[in-house]
Amino acid sequence: MTQNPFDALGGEGGFDMNALLQQASQMQQQLQEAQERLANATVDGTVAGGAVSVTVSGVGDLLAVNIKAGSFDGQDADDLSDLGDLIVAAYRDAKTQADTIAGEALGPLAGGLGEPGADQGGNPLGFGSPGGGLPGLG
Repeated sequence: MTQNPFDALGGEGGFDMNALLQQASQMQQQLQEAQERLANATVDGTVAGGAVSVTVSGVGDLLAVNIKAGSFDGQDADDLSDLGDLIVAAYRDAKTQADTIAGEALGPLAGGLGEPGADQGGNPLGFGSPGGGLPGLG
């Protein structure tokens, strides 16, 4: 066998290491840009008809907790326990949304780690748009 096994990768002239390095560099830059957008993005999670809502970043960091006035009086231990449970539930709601968006944004750049068949358009952060790429948050 006299054929170079790398010919199929680079066409005539064989394997093009410079082109491969350039492509890897572009992918790294796209990944960094997507990670920055996720860190700056926010997602809200809400429970109990809006009595409790939280805001998390696109990477899942808790940024804010909002409790609707008059929803809890704070005098009853059970009421406070319920409030704690609702905060956790609202966080889980927002974190699930953030994880989905992160999977859509980073999946194609990280070797297809996003969920197969996931909706690629219409999410609130604009990631995974039908036109490809990662548009800004607008």
